[in-house]
Amino acid sequence: MVLFLHNRYRTEGGEERVVADLLALVRGRIGEEALMLERDSAGLGRGRAAAGLLAGGLSPDEVAAAVRQQGARVLHAHNLLPAFGWRALAAGRRAGARVVLHLHQYRLVCAIGVCFRDGQECTRCHGRNTLPGIRLNCRGSRGEALAYGTALALWQRRTVEQADVIVVPSAFAAGRLRELGVPLEGRDVRVLAPPVAVPAGQWQPDGAGYALVASRLSVEKGVDVAIEACAIAGMPLAIAGEGPQRGQLERLARAGGGDVRFLGPVGREELERVRAGAAVAAVPSRSAETFGLALAEAMAAGVPAVASRVGALPELLDDEDGLVAPGDAVALASAIQARAGDGGAGARGRARVLASCSPDAVAARLARIYDGSPEPDGA
Repeated sequence: MVLFLHNRYRTEGGEERVVADLLALVRGRIGEEALMLERDSAGLGRGRAAAGLLAGGLSPDEVAAAVRQQGARVLHAHNLLPAFGWRALAAGRRAGARVVLHLHQYRLVCAIGVCFRDGQECTRCHGRNTLPGIRLNCRGSRGEALAYGTALALWQRRTVEQADVIVVPSAFAAGRLRELGVPLEGRDVRVLAPPVAVPAGQWQPDGAGYALVASRLSVEKGVDVAIEACAIAGMPLAIAGEGPQRGQLERLARAGGGDVRFLGPVGREELERVRAGAAVAAVPSRSAETFGLALAEAMAAGVPAVASRVGALPELLDDEDGLVAPGDAVALASAIQARAGDGGAGARGRARVLASCSPDAVAARLARIYDGSPEPDGA
């Protein structure tokens, strides 16, 4: 039996989807019972959240009791902050569970998890030195920035020490965490891509020939670059997603004169339908993505894709298949024109994702992580 541990974010994003997909994977592909123990930042309250951060977690005995009551052999922990903290891992370990710490982002050092602010990458915080994040008020509230910065400095090493194995979504993420000063020396660090469903049907682009961006509408995602690039390329653009930059992006689209549709937040089935009709998918991120779920999902559907040469995205997409410098709208426009409707590129991408991210491939790797088995040679 596997017990999942996750503190939900105030705003739901890709990490919540990955956690839910992994839970289903354990039940359906590994064939093991799995339960979720959750906390929700939206209902916690800022005072209680700060208390959890500074104490290293709230009510760790509840985690220990859940491990014992359910007979959990593995505690698979995802986001721990602010409610769980390192004490939840320690409690689970004392109760007899193997602890798997899954680092989807850079949260052990960066209070906002993405190492991106002011329109560019930011690695000012390093190791236990989180003063830059406090000084720059990265959380948007002085009190919250101080609580997060202090907690990360206090408990970073303790958190890592409780893990039997640390899981990251890409080789790039592992390297970036080391660069940020996370104490991973001597730790068992495994790369596990998120599971990505591979649709059974064949890709059949809509006759309208549009590009698709599926993304949170925030500055680090580079959606503005896609709007400019599609205007240059003369390619209609569909944008699926919501976020704080939507109003600004809508004004940019009107000013640029391109054919841009804002679809808003869409469910999985609707996104699959829109994606299946796209001539090309674009992932114009500016930030050091730890994986690139939108890119992997487009490739799994057989849609030719273009993306920024940043973060973990080059682990999914080859240079010759559409990587460009982040923020370069002209280069992105050229790549969009070259890849739109390219079935060969789509087939290569689909095969690549099938090998590394299919549910069966991810389940096999996750089972080895749970059992403490080494990866086979060449994996």
